[in-house]
Amino acid sequence: MFTKILIANRGEIACRIIKTARKMGIATVAVYSDADQNALHVNMADEAVYLGAPPSKDSYLKADKVITAALQTGAQAIHPGYGFLSENAEFCRLCAENQITFIGPPSEAIEAMGSKSAAKNIMEQAQVPLVPGYHGDHQSEAVLKQAADEMGYPVLLKATAGGGGKGMRQVWSSEEFSDGLAAAKREAAASFGDDTMLVEKYLTQPRHVEIQVFCDNHDNAVYLFERDCSVQRRHQKVIEEAPAPHMSETLREQMGQAAIQSAQAIGYRGAGTVEFLLDTHPETGEQAFYFMEMNTRLQVEHPVTEYISGQDLVEWQLRVAAGEPLPKQQNELAINGHAFEARIYAEDPANDFLPATGQLTFLQTPQESEHVRIDTGVLQGDEVSVYYDPMIAKLVVWDESREKALQRLSKALAEYRVNGVTTNIDFLYNLTTSKPFVDAELDTGFIEKHQALIFHEDQQTLSQELPMAALYLLLKQAQDAQQVATASTDPNSPWHQPIGWRLNQPSQISLTLAHSTLHGEQIFEISSVQKLSSNGDVTYHIQVGDKRHNCQGKICGSQLDFIIDGYRGSAQIAINEHQQAQYKRSQNKQISLFRPNGVFNFTQVLPDLGDNEAEHQTGGLSAPMNGTMVAVLVNAGDSVVKDQPLVIMEAMKMEHTIKAPSDGTVTDVFFTAGDMVDGGAELLSFEATAIANAENS
Repeated sequence: MFTKILIANRGEIACRIIKTARKMGIATVAVYSDADQNALHVNMADEAVYLGAPPSKDSYLKADKVITAALQTGAQAIHPGYGFLSENAEFCRLCAENQITFIGPPSEAIEAMGSKSAAKNIMEQAQVPLVPGYHGDHQSEAVLKQAADEMGYPVLLKATAGGGGKGMRQVWSSEEFSDGLAAAKREAAASFGDDTMLVEKYLTQPRHVEIQVFCDNHDNAVYLFERDCSVQRRHQKVIEEAPAPHMSETLREQMGQAAIQSAQAIGYRGAGTVEFLLDTHPETGEQAFYFMEMNTRLQVEHPVTEYISGQDLVEWQLRVAAGEPLPKQQNELAINGHAFEARIYAEDPANDFLPATGQLTFLQTPQESEHVRIDTGVLQGDEVSVYYDPMIAKLVVWDESREKALQRLSKALAEYRVNGVTTNIDFLYNLTTSKPFVDAELDTGFIEKHQALIFHEDQQTLSQELPMAALYLLLKQAQDAQQVATASTDPNSPWHQPIGWRLNQPSQISLTLAHSTLHGEQIFEISSVQKLSSNGDVTYHIQVGDKRHNCQGKICGSQLDFIIDGYRGSAQIAINEHQQAQYKRSQNKQISLFRPNGVFNFTQVLPDLGDNEAEHQTGGLSAPMNGTMVAVLVNAGDSVVKDQPLVIMEAMKMEHTIKAPSDGTVTDVFFTAGDMVDGGAELLSFEATAIANAENS
């Protein structure tokens, strides 16, 4: 067994590997960029070596620097994690040339599966079921379009060298093909340096089910069951679970054997994942699966497999790489319980999941236990930068059944607190508590299909939630007043009474709450009369519209215990103090109210007393995030129509297109392709046609 390994990665996966290495008595070496010099993985490792500037191409992707770091520190092996150099065959060969063990498959296996089109050909020869598609070498637009036209729309364009949803586009008609191909090729070239594409028939309601395989150097191969990864956004997974719902033992064995067959066809070694599309006939219920791709590395979602199998997959990787046989054979493996993984991202789901940057000014995670696991690479105070993937953590839960595991997941999400950056926690809570998800009605279009439900797009009555939010704010105000009174030199002064004392009249308080949806905001004016009973209990009579509610309650940490109109209950509350898109003034706070039917967000809108002027957009279009300008599609003086693409930005491996808000004219352009752009910077000036006509009349 190795005595020291280098981890050629960062963030949560580097920390995850370090934990297992430490358990096995193996010393670890971390690598880092300027942006990560104080990162958690650097502090956890026994040693750390500096690589270079923050961009990955100048640090984590510098294979020669990584090899040098391993040689200098005496590391006998390199664990690549996932991403970066993990599926780089040339790096694998470079390790071998320097007598360093690559903790992963042989370079030949990486190459075989590194090209999606070559992988399809290998799987076809191995008689593994394939989705209809074109995987050929001819790459002209005419050839690719002809293949798409022949197989029928919709089709899926995929970069052959890709992964993680990069370089992928759904094309729904022949008219959309050229634009979709250009975008997919551009993204593929930027992400992988290779814009070779394949075209596949797009199944409209498939499930994404993958099989975890493991092979050693002694002709042993096993599958550690399946994971359902159907719930995705931008072709990237956000929720994974194991085992897959509605999976029969017969189908599980068929897919498991097909996965082993796939791995053996390329002489595989180590941990790998064979991804399938599982299609169910809408009338007969008959299920068919098709090979999609093989990931020649550890997967982000490997913890759910560890939970249900009771195995440490990183330990398996280390043992296999050291020449040991697999720790268990197939007949020794069994499924125990059910597990979910939710990926906590710094992103704005309400704005097309745009990645977010900023400082984690407050970070409080659920209590870890045998049922709850958190894999993370950040601490409170850390910065989420533009240079790397915006994932903050992986929240993983387990219990003996899917229903119980799902209850644990929703509870843990309600207890997860992040301030400083926008996150997807509320989105994940709404998704995992929605009835279709609870009922396991899964397919890869789940989010789009149930968008109205997940985002609470319908106009809500909020008859229960509004009084709860108002009661919380009133109790918090009283709590703060009590602290002021306690600290006062005259705590008995009526001006310091937390009950809101008034001469000869009850205390009256007015609140303005805004509830946001994708289609705008609902504004609610709320009034409250506070009354003190003879036994000292405070009752709030909260008026919402024409309905008056009698409310009592107390705040216990992040929990609101309440009695509203005789109904006793509780709710988890989170105050999010990062800036909101609708309300830029810092004093306005967002209250997240976690209930069994989802999370409800309210913004307390305070009066503007003139200290903060409302932002006024004067025709400029601003960058929605920090990033790089990928393409400028217009010039100064161009006339454009509503929704016409103007510029394309890229951040955290994702493209975002800025479109014209209306018909008009571009009057100036301030950036060129390749420029780094700060979030909020004015990209171009724009004059709407209606404004121009009004000024000329």
